[in-house]
Amino acid sequence: MLERRALRRHLLPGITSFAEGGNFGPSWPEVKPMETESRELTRDERAAIRKLVMGMCANYDPVCGCLPLDCPCYMLGKCWTGAFCKYFQNAVLPLNSALEAELTGSAGTAVQKICPVCGAAYIPVTNQAYCSEACRAVGQREADRRRQRRHRQNNGDKVSRS
Repeated sequence: MLERRALRRHLLPGITSFAEGGNFGPSWPEVKPMETESRELTRDERAAIRKLVMGMCANYDPVCGCLPLDCPCYMLGKCWTGAFCKYFQNAVLPLNSALEAELTGSAGTAVQKICPVCGAAYIPVTNQAYCSEACRAVGQREADRRRQRRHRQNNGDKVSRS
């Protein structure tokens, strides 16, 4: 803890009151600001953040709080967007792509798509349209049927029937 205070004094010499004490959550080295404008978190977003921190964060301990900072977890008391814990933003937040998209304002790193055949959500590898090979086969079969049906309608059913 003393090393961290010395580092703060060295890096931020003009801010002595902040560097000297107070439990303000993570300090400058541990906080990464988000790119979007700051706003108040909704109740569902706060609940999702709490669930992610308590269930998936490797730095969280129910007894001690944040292990690297040795203080209560900064993310559990978060009410506004803005600066988030770097570890939370880089390692924990991508686990919930919907929450990541809400908080960052971008589509996130992993965009989920809905399979047009079975309706399951999946993360596409490239420009993948179906969740599995079985769904791809069913989708291709349906597309072939539609294409043949259009072809027969456009040609006026000119097929000779012998």
